[in-house]
Amino acid sequence: MMKEYNVVILGATGAVGMRMVDQLANSTVPVKSLKLLASAHSAGKQMEFKGEKITVEETTNDSFDNVDLVLASAGGAASKKFLPEAVKRGAVCVDNTSAFRMDPEVPLVVPEVNPEQLKNHKGIIANPNCSTIQMVVALAPVFKKYGLKQVIVSTYQAASGAGQSALNEFYQQAKDYLDGKQMSADILPTAGDKKHYPLAFNLLPQIDVFEDEGYTHEEWKMIHETKKIMLNDMNATDLKVTATCVRVPVPISHGESVYFEVEDNNASATDIKKTISDAAGVTLQDDPDHQVYPQPLNAEGKRETFAGRIRPDQENKGCFNMWVVADNLLKGAAWNTVENAERLVDEDLVRVPKNHYQG
Repeated sequence: MMKEYNVVILGATGAVGMRMVDQLANSTVPVKSLKLLASAHSAGKQMEFKGEKITVEETTNDSFDNVDLVLASAGGAASKKFLPEAVKRGAVCVDNTSAFRMDPEVPLVVPEVNPEQLKNHKGIIANPNCSTIQMVVALAPVFKKYGLKQVIVSTYQAASGAGQSALNEFYQQAKDYLDGKQMSADILPTAGDKKHYPLAFNLLPQIDVFEDEGYTHEEWKMIHETKKIMLNDMNATDLKVTATCVRVPVPISHGESVYFEVEDNNASATDIKKTISDAAGVTLQDDPDHQVYPQPLNAEGKRETFAGRIRPDQENKGCFNMWVVADNLLKGAAWNTVENAERLVDEDLVRVPKNHYQG
């Protein structure tokens, strides 16, 4: 008889949490029971799962009693507070926040890229940043076949990447602008900084706060997460990565201009296209003669990552340009979380080891 699991979704009422509920309903995870958790503010709301109404509960430590699997997207503070407690009570957690990504005890997993790391979990598995996920899905098959020396990425990140409140603010700004009214800004480029600017009809070359040498934390995350996923070492020097992250006036789906250098100088753009088209989780959309290339509008609501406009750098042999797009709320968050859960179930890894994560 197939084993069934008691599942919790932490942060169920958020933009990603709502999509987790939907993705779980359409997954292969055999759910015995589902508990939806959020803050006291959202407790009492009702959500639907496979035709059943479930009342959202306020999160407490006791919420994780008799739970097998936790899918979390309630913010880093909530994850740090509740997930180690959930692990102590026997639950395996897949976390979609930045709370544990760089923790050496926590695997950082994209199922199409490094699923073997799941077996090393100590009760918590981390989802990478949304912008990192789609890039490594597209680059991983190239890396495995031709090697990678360096990656230079410029992102075009959607408003929803900053959360539902930022998306709502963006919509209001667009309406105000078109109505000839003054736009107000209270959230972007990041709620944690001193100044705020409108995103509507604008570009903001700042995602998260500024850190050392003028890089934002989002850029830092892309650099070090890519190395941890690809080489299992966030500070690896064998792969050079740099990033410029920009928030753009698009509701959902991130775009990325990815420039990369392979180790095999005999690789051609045709080879790269074939390698990507054969890979799991990525769809090649690359037909310039018919203006076929990935677009955010077309990626919205889809689980896969889309790659196109693959072409050689005519000045530097072994270097290529590529355009990558994915729904940041699905593959960049909710679906990657549920996909990790599917892998954990398939490989019988939904169990907390004795040397579990202590926090």
